[in-house]
Amino acid sequence: MKLWLLRHAPVVLEAGLCYGASDVPADAALTLLAAEKAAAFLPPGLPVWTSALGRTRQLGADLQCLRPDLSGFAQDPRLNEMDFGQWELQPWSAIPRAAFDAWMADFAHHRFGGVESTRAILARVALALGSLRERGLEEAVWVTHAGVIRSVAYLADVGQHPLTMAEQWPREAPEPGGYIQITL
Repeated sequence: MKLWLLRHAPVVLEAGLCYGASDVPADAALTLLAAEKAAAFLPPGLPVWTSALGRTRQLGADLQCLRPDLSGFAQDPRLNEMDFGQWELQPWSAIPRAAFDAWMADFAHHRFGGVESTRAILARVALALGSLRERGLEEAVWVTHAGVIRSVAYLADVGQHPLTMAEQWPREAPEPGGYIQITL
């Protein structure tokens, strides 16, 4: 199965803030530009899902206007970004080094910010991928976030092999407004 993964456009926040599950808006002009780029390369008639967060729904709505042949545009909260809990919307520089070190020491299971672990986001992304497979789809589009895109890349590379160290986690993700296509 081919999965097109579109990342939301840059958010309207000051630089250096930790954001994940916070529902912050994306830059409207850059969202439209990302939609125009995606509209030019996506194959016809593909089903589209967005996360439940506004910054991906914005991109989905712009894409739907440009490409009415694409179908669905359903929201799936399993495509939401990782929830950084108490660190949401805090400057990365203000997060205690000990909190970050604890996450890196137990990357799979530690709930950075107290809410969600890396293993938890992997599990929900795996469930969302399972839903695509159950539908028998050969190709689909997700409008989502860097953490979900890295989760898909990890699962495509190693499957359900347990994540044990931060070094196993994919470093690369498309820039905001960018995309990647992964074959599963």
